[in-house]
Amino acid sequence: MKNYLSVFALILPVLTFAQQGYKIDFQIEGLRDTTVYLGYYYGEGTYLKDTSFIDQSGGFSFEGKDKLPAGIYFTVLDKTRLFDFIIGKNQSFKISSNQKDYVQHLKSLNDAENELFFDHMKFIYKNNLSVQPYLEILKDSTANESAKQLAREKAGEIDSLVQKYQQALIDKNPGLLAAKLIVAQQALIVPEAIKQDRESVLKFYREHFWDGFDLSNDALLRFPQPIYRQKVEDYLGNLFPQDPDTLVAAINPLIEKAKKNRETYKYLIWNLTLNYQNPKIMGLDAIFVRLYDEYFASGEMDYWANDKLKENLKTRADQLRNSLIGKQAPNLIIQDLDGKPRALESIKSRYTVIYFYDPDCGFCKKETPKLRDFKKNTALDVNIYAVCADSSLTKMTKYIDEMAIGDWINVNGPRTYSKHYKTVYDANTTPTIYLLDERKKIIAKKIAADKIQPFLNNYEKNAVIKPVK
Repeated sequence: MKNYLSVFALILPVLTFAQQGYKIDFQIEGLRDTTVYLGYYYGEGTYLKDTSFIDQSGGFSFEGKDKLPAGIYFTVLDKTRLFDFIIGKNQSFKISSNQKDYVQHLKSLNDAENELFFDHMKFIYKNNLSVQPYLEILKDSTANESAKQLAREKAGEIDSLVQKYQQALIDKNPGLLAAKLIVAQQALIVPEAIKQDRESVLKFYREHFWDGFDLSNDALLRFPQPIYRQKVEDYLGNLFPQDPDTLVAAINPLIEKAKKNRETYKYLIWNLTLNYQNPKIMGLDAIFVRLYDEYFASGEMDYWANDKLKENLKTRADQLRNSLIGKQAPNLIIQDLDGKPRALESIKSRYTVIYFYDPDCGFCKKETPKLRDFKKNTALDVNIYAVCADSSLTKMTKYIDEMAIGDWINVNGPRTYSKHYKTVYDANTTPTIYLLDERKKIIAKKIAADKIQPFLNNYEKNAVIKPVK
């Protein structure tokens, strides 16, 4: 039986006296003469806040002169989390338990919030045990349909019981921390009347996605799961077309809400910045550049972002801004094997592929033949400007011969007459492919070689590229 369980509870109102700092006493039967830690969740990580020593009777305390930020905290013994508890407005209370089963023996004195939180832990734990046999039947490929149907009904009854229990707690205590934590995780229930209308369902989700979730409540950052980040990613990733302008329009209202609290403001901006620095979807790096310009270059994040961080972000943003989709590709003038300068802008073809590679790169050795086959088989007018990342002309020559790519425009990246390609193109890793139109506008980047032909087929049909502003 697991001794540790993370669940969420609602809390009854409690009157607390004015207090400074925090003092939480513990009495854990079965523990003695060892060090214990107070930890907390923040975003995707866990951190330690305080240390105490358990006396011979199992007693210990965490105490500090400054109040703790609200959220879910936990005790740690021998690098193992024992149990969660809430720290809210009342920060002077006592918790007792037993080493035999921490969760089942949890009790709170002088804090009705945690008493209800612990009751909810036990309720969820009990129902998790009850539903397991039915879940096992549903996973059993040998079980007959009647057994599975009965298991579905029983599991549904337990789920309904849990939902009713939680909803009753929410209805009675809507303003309390644990209630907000439960609401934050609840799935939206789409009205039956619109379930068959996809547009209406999408509109409903967009309008109600943040019901009960306060983006300015930093307690939601101190949670066993990174629900704040997950909610933002689900909202932006699933409810909107994945293009920069649309997503920026969706992001701005979220930032305005989070801005009411410096901690949530910082967390949201930073997570968005990280998410779009190296996005999985082509073209969304434009959002990173906008975030840098508006929130870091402007000084808006100076209350927490140091000079080194801002310098690193600036380097990345400047590299990206020159090579965003829809931008004019920066010209490259690089030396070929004959020692002659070859300019990217001098290529006259409907499409140009810029291929950054390294002769020693294993992935390049797989990608290069695919790009060669594309060039050989395509009916489109395409030239390839291949940039070798290694300064060795010997390695470059050998690679060209082995890969049979002598008909490409092959240049040696370090031997440049223009700015080094890494300063104007997002090509820190190899292989990296850029695709340009006849005007040398970037229409695709970091695209796989075997995806170029399908992309161009679609592009030829639409022949529209939305410029980045």
